[in-house]
Amino acid sequence: MSPRTFYRSLATAEAITWTLLIAGMVAKYGFTAGPLPVAVAGTIHGIVFVAYILCAVMVGTNQHWSKRKIATAMATAFLPYATIPFDRHLERHGRLDGGWRTAATADPRDHTLRSKALRVLLNRPVLLVPGFAVVVAAIVTALLVVGPPGGRS
Repeated sequence: MSPRTFYRSLATAEAITWTLLIAGMVAKYGFTAGPLPVAVAGTIHGIVFVAYILCAVMVGTNQHWSKRKIATAMATAFLPYATIPFDRHLERHGRLDGGWRTAATADPRDHTLRSKALRVLLNRPVLLVPGFAVVVAAIVTALLVVGPPGGRS
């Protein structure tokens, strides 16, 4: 899977899960459906939200985005549907072009700690894929322990 496909898949999934969450809130508060729709949609959205944030860091590091560009990509997850226009912006400016950087080049950006760490993981997909899932699960679990946004209702 290319960086473009990985990023675009999660950017789209993040927008779709916003729709699920909004629909769950409409069901809960507009139709008194109880807390289940928001609990289910919120959990799905939370998992995809965290995965998208990690994806933005990975792809941004791989594609040599500036720290500001990575932060902007991460910030789009907080606004419903904002990942889609940002994805289009990245595509228009060629910021998703190219494959995964599994080897260092003469480019000094390939020698940062983040780039080196990503390269180590990219060269070990047996660790990267389950590791990504474990990190997402750990973050989501920690957030659930802290409690849902706005407290329990």
